[in-house]
Amino acid sequence: MSYDPVPAAIALEEARRTGAESSLADAIRPATLEEGVAVQFERARRSGAVPPAGYKIGATTKRMQDYLGLTGPAAGYMVAANLLPSGTRIPYASLRGPGAECEIGLRLAQDIPFGPCTQEAAAAAVGEVFAAIEIVENRYGTPPLGDLARIGTPTLVADQVYHRAAILSAGPANWRDLDLAAIPGRVAVDGMQRAAGHGRDLLGHPLAALAWLAGSPTAAAFGGLKAGQVVMLGSVTPPIWLDRPCHVSVVFDGLGEVTVTLT
Repeated sequence: MSYDPVPAAIALEEARRTGAESSLADAIRPATLEEGVAVQFERARRSGAVPPAGYKIGATTKRMQDYLGLTGPAAGYMVAANLLPSGTRIPYASLRGPGAECEIGLRLAQDIPFGPCTQEAAAAAVGEVFAAIEIVENRYGTPPLGDLARIGTPTLVADQVYHRAAILSAGPANWRDLDLAAIPGRVAVDGMQRAAGHGRDLLGHPLAALAWLAGSPTAAAFGGLKAGQVVMLGSVTPPIWLDRPCHVSVVFDGLGEVTVTLT
């Protein structure tokens, strides 16, 4: 019997609406990465988000892949209502186990069809590159990252790989002049630096992450990448888990600063 993603999609949307844990009963839980992506697509379809406003890429480092039980990155779709400008204020109480990630984001100027893609072809399709913050949530139990042995990695993929919101800055016009692999990024909470990394922490180069996305199961399900979509390329640091209202800033040399305040 083929897997039906509809019951899991409904259950995850109800959990998101009520703030409950994103766990699924055995009878409806996806068992494979492909089934998890099918649930993602069904959730997007039910909310009118096909094509989506963008994608987030997670698990771009070997350490996170090992923890999540993945052999490579994983991607989730994003909706337009959760793409927010720098300076946004979000009520802390509206989030479940929130964290912040130090990310490079981009906006596509051209479509990228689903399939194998080189880094050079991916770069040619990019219109903007900018500093970004992803707000993630632990919706899976035990801090900091949740009880994934119990929840299951396919369910994590179905639930958009921790995604809650993306905070976007205005990128520079000269981003193609930057060495995106070499640029350092830093994340601070209430003015105190918490972690730092470099663009090369994203699969060796940020645009290698975009090339990966173009050939991923998520891109296949959604029919490729479309002009105008935002892509969060992954965090150059581990998530910074936030246990109180605070001000978060991310700076990438050459790409500028982006901020969000949890009130």
